[in-house]
Amino acid sequence: MRDRKGATNLRYIIFFIFIFNTALWGSFSGVIIDRVTSAPIEGAIVSDSNFSTKSDIGGSFLINSNEDRVSIKAYGYRPYKLNKENNETVFKLEPITVKALYLSFWRASNNSPRLKEILDIIEKTEINTIVVDVKNEYGSTSYKTSYEKANSYGAHEDRTNRDIAQFMELMKSKNIYTIARVVTFKDELQASNNPDYAIKKEDGTLWRNHDNMAWVDPFDKRAHEYTISIAEDAAKVGFDEINFDYIRFPAKTGLLLSKENSEENRVEAIGEFLELAQNRLRKYGVFISVDTYGNVCWEDNDVGIGQKIESLSKYADYISPMLYPSGFSSGSFGFENPSEHPHTVIFRSIKNIEDKIDSKRLRPWLQSFKDYAHRKIEYSYFEINEQIRAAADANTSGWMLWSPSSRYEISYFTQREKKALTFDLVRETQEYID
Repeated sequence: MRDRKGATNLRYIIFFIFIFNTALWGSFSGVIIDRVTSAPIEGAIVSDSNFSTKSDIGGSFLINSNEDRVSIKAYGYRPYKLNKENNETVFKLEPITVKALYLSFWRASNNSPRLKEILDIIEKTEINTIVVDVKNEYGSTSYKTSYEKANSYGAHEDRTNRDIAQFMELMKSKNIYTIARVVTFKDELQASNNPDYAIKKEDGTLWRNHDNMAWVDPFDKRAHEYTISIAEDAAKVGFDEINFDYIRFPAKTGLLLSKENSEENRVEAIGEFLELAQNRLRKYGVFISVDTYGNVCWEDNDVGIGQKIESLSKYADYISPMLYPSGFSSGSFGFENPSEHPHTVIFRSIKNIEDKIDSKRLRPWLQSFKDYAHRKIEYSYFEINEQIRAAADANTSGWMLWSPSSRYEISYFTQREKKALTFDLVRETQEYID
């Protein structure tokens, strides 16, 4: 009898503690559904500044929080922010398959002719996303961020966007999904101003790579703090996603680093950076994506740079392998010139890692530049659309098209259906089908 009474009392105590905590801290609860199909979304990530939870199989969630705003993220959907005061109970997320064009640092001005061309393409085609350089390889920022340390090094002096608020307002008015590309450890400005944690040669002098750019040591937490502070500012101004590029060690041996340059240490350092980024960016509800080498899809080790699909996917929402066909060596995929077989390169690379990560969390970078490694062919309608077809066939969350000049032909996206039948015949005769 005493045991039964004690158990009953314990249940009452737990119940009152729950009621007290809910009253004290407040809570958000509701059901998350697909805006188009009304189907419940399982596994959506609901977060405040400090904590995240996930929706159940029916799309339901409960998060105790004393904050006024909570964010919702689900793979394959636009981010969603909700206010406690709105008293919503059903949250409808808009599905999106990202189809992105890259806008370089030097074309990021609000008055840039190249930006106007891209906006025209978005207006008339299926393109729905812009990837913008926020921090480039040199360490310059395309607008003046609120991070004073970077500004003290002159990171903002060559900025190309003088009114980021105007830029973001324009993007939102056109429902354009925005991705901030933030170069991570390759950073001439940061390294040259902080030689104590810059990567050095064996003789102790500052190391620079083939394009004369210095790097900071990925083992050093000061380097983590620096880039994440800039990423946090991009989240504050309204970008939907932060894309970390050069989130790796240099592909070179014989350099001086602050820790032993072992695979275990490298993978751990990149993971620690992403964990900090996840914690710092959580309250903004932005997605996090990371760029990797294309051959990361084909190796079980970290390819000497600290990148492994399994470790990256612990903290990043999306993985973006740079699957440029020109980047694969002769003989890859059984082809003398892989760049002549763009569908095969993309499709097989994605399928090769489907046991490591859901394809809905993959969004590859595709090639929109001349084949520099093999036959020097121009990448035009056929090559670009074969890559796009492969990304769709592999069931990815979309794709991002890389043109260093940010120049794109609108006809490549407006004539896809018209030319599909013709190119189906070409694929058969040239054995493009996998």
